[in-house]
Amino acid sequence: MMKPHAPRRRHPFRATLPRMASVPVRSEDSDLKLFTVSFTAFFICFYTFFL
Repeated sequence: MMKPHAPRRRHPFRATLPRMASVPVRSEDSDLKLFTVSFTAFFICFYTFFL
């Protein structure tokens, strides 16, 4: 038979911080920005390599 879990106590440092209501929603275009920056860096590296 499983015992019910007691509520976990927070770490003393974490207990001093305010509780956050929720994690902010990230923008969906962050993946597009990451791809663009990565592709640009890749292109610049190989372009300068062949010069």
